[in-house]
Amino acid sequence: MVQNKTECPVCSAEIILAEGSEQGELLTCPECGSELEIKSTLPPRLAEAPMEEEDWGQ
Repeated sequence: MVQNKTECPVCSAEIILAEGSEQGELLTCPECGSELEIKSTLPPRLAEAPMEEEDWGQ
């Protein structure tokens, strides 16, 4: 069985990636509410998702 457990880089809570999760997907930590991005699925690795910048119509 593939190990799909990792931890939140903000609060260290254990996070289990859903089967079929893919690199680049966004998810929210159930403990601290941080928005996270899946950086790798094998091995599972998360990072804080980049903040969206305002589009000022330029």
